[in-house]
Amino acid sequence: MTDAPKPPIHVILAAPRGFCAGVVRAIDIVERALERYGKPVYVRHEIVHNRYVVEDLKRKGAIFVEELDEVPDGDHPVIFSAHGVPKSVPQTAERRKLFALDATCPLVWKVHSEAARHFEEDFEIVLVGHSGHPEVIGTMGQLPPGAITLVETEQDAETFTPRDPAKLAYITQTTLSVDDTGEIINILKRRFPDINGPHKQDICYATTNRQEVVKQIAPRCDIILVVGAPNSSNSQRLVEVARKSGCGQSMLVQRAADIDWKSFDGLATVGITAGASAPEVLVNEVVEAFENRFVVTVETVRTRDESVSFKLPRELRGEAGQDAA
Repeated sequence: MTDAPKPPIHVILAAPRGFCAGVVRAIDIVERALERYGKPVYVRHEIVHNRYVVEDLKRKGAIFVEELDEVPDGDHPVIFSAHGVPKSVPQTAERRKLFALDATCPLVWKVHSEAARHFEEDFEIVLVGHSGHPEVIGTMGQLPPGAITLVETEQDAETFTPRDPAKLAYITQTTLSVDDTGEIINILKRRFPDINGPHKQDICYATTNRQEVVKQIAPRCDIILVVGAPNSSNSQRLVEVARKSGCGQSMLVQRAADIDWKSFDGLATVGITAGASAPEVLVNEVVEAFENRFVVTVETVRTRDESVSFKLPRELRGEAGQDAA
């Protein structure tokens, strides 16, 4: 007997996909800290929202905690995640004389700086974002309670009542749907024509670029797989964008083992992308899983080239083992 022939399937790989510069920087900070200072290195919250990345760093010697009270006193590094933290966190670290390294993405820092500037100018601030997300918690925690109002939906934008419409500003989470956020901002601008916004949108380049290519490939795909974590905002938004752009059968998978292969019976074209915190090794794993089951032809659709990079903290620049600059 011979094995039945594999059915054909066409795989469209979205590009850009996967790691953004902020994620690369955050992971590098943990790895450099382990090289320079040795084990253990403590990390407050998942450094980025991806289980594979977190487990890999755990194997190398990182210890993940949710709050600083889980970190013992001592001179071992404690690292703040890429999503940013409320001001109270570095203040607590300083009070306890902990050696803190901040892996907050510089584009999140940009939003924090905007919020501080608006507050200093006596503006009431609207934050467009998702309740409970670490980035939103960190941004709202930059200012006193009540200084920032969270707006999550178009309905929220329609019903929000400011203290003074002439002294109003908005900022946004960096990992939102570009189109959905645009609708919310349009409502705010319609209702409050004098509202002050960022000079350049707060949604980061990587989120924007990954959504852009998904919009392009979605009409051609029978199904789109987004490699990413359930708690990754930008990954979840990619699924939503794919569905709204013409590929209703789109879903999130963390790894190849999560794929329901019955979903692919009779399908001709599958799109694959990855959220900004998902490593390329997981994309390769998914493609290899298809190659084990199908005769695969691969096409890459690229809409942008990315060359963004961010500097490491001063303490970690240079070769491991050297004194900090």
